[in-house]
Amino acid sequence: MLENDKLTQPEVDVDYAELAKQIKLSGKSLGFQQVGITDIELEQASAHLRDWLSARFHGDMSYMERNVELRDDPTQLQPGTIRVISVRMDYLNNCSDSETVMANPELGFVSRYALGRDYHKLMRKRLQQLASKIESLTGKHSYRVFVDSAPVLEKALAEKAGLGWIGKHSNLLNREAGSWFFLGEIYTSLPLPVDEAVSEHCGDCTACIDICPTQAIVAPYQVDARRCISYLTIELHGSIPVEFRSQMGNRIYGCDDCQLTCPWNRFAKLSQEDDFLPRHQLDTPMLLELFMWSEQDFNQRLQGSPIRRIGHERWLRNIAVALGNGPKNKQVIETLEARLDHPSAIVTEHVQWALNQP
Repeated sequence: MLENDKLTQPEVDVDYAELAKQIKLSGKSLGFQQVGITDIELEQASAHLRDWLSARFHGDMSYMERNVELRDDPTQLQPGTIRVISVRMDYLNNCSDSETVMANPELGFVSRYALGRDYHKLMRKRLQQLASKIESLTGKHSYRVFVDSAPVLEKALAEKAGLGWIGKHSNLLNREAGSWFFLGEIYTSLPLPVDEAVSEHCGDCTACIDICPTQAIVAPYQVDARRCISYLTIELHGSIPVEFRSQMGNRIYGCDDCQLTCPWNRFAKLSQEDDFLPRHQLDTPMLLELFMWSEQDFNQRLQGSPIRRIGHERWLRNIAVALGNGPKNKQVIETLEARLDHPSAIVTEHVQWALNQP
């Protein structure tokens, strides 16, 4: 079961310390590199979120404002919850060098997490298998599985569970794994022993702040999403502000600069999951080829990819900006001009901008 609001206590006597050990072993056997357990006290993280929202740093992500109380209190999402099992799964793969791709204006850069299949289904399936394993040991109880699928303060919970610390770029960092990993959770009514949080190890380093192309990290631990290239290329539905277009370079889906420069990512491990390997040569895609994809091509070739969620219109918008930031030759100009009659005003606006760039 994914959730059961009525059952909150297990049906059998349980040695919870031993159960916690079994959960961690089972989690690793299912492909999670780390499993931690925490309580549900989130007062500090909730206050940070509310300050961030008050500053309007979330931009058009209105879903961040909705159901804030559900983020504050896990029991409102899953009644009976007293613990959260937090897991991480590495996704870095042996793809083409990011800096090399970004230095070639004929190519498009796609955030490394999105090169393969969508992680949501894979992780949710593994988490459900872990939850079922726990239930086989305890009997029925209340629980619910989450993978970026509900108002969950996943980074704060992972930090409390000892999986790492939240860095100055707002990503979770781990001394042995850097930041190239996904997070998932199981909310549970089981009174498991909790893990200790780790201390933060950013020190005086400001590499992530210094490298951000749009200065989106406005202060340590404060990211103004409205300036962030990941937000601009993925979350923003309308026009990309002109002031940020040239800084986007050839980044067409997301941005990894703050992770690429982080010293802790020297210790990142390659993923063992084949599903995260690049598909359709998305680690070195030719911009002109991508720009010529029809909507049918886009939907077909990106079936099962996280990129598909932005839709064909935003895909063309992003690529038009990348083409505008690169050198112009006859083929580039003709390819852009062929999209001037596109039915989307968003697309034609960005195409015209690209054509007007020197």
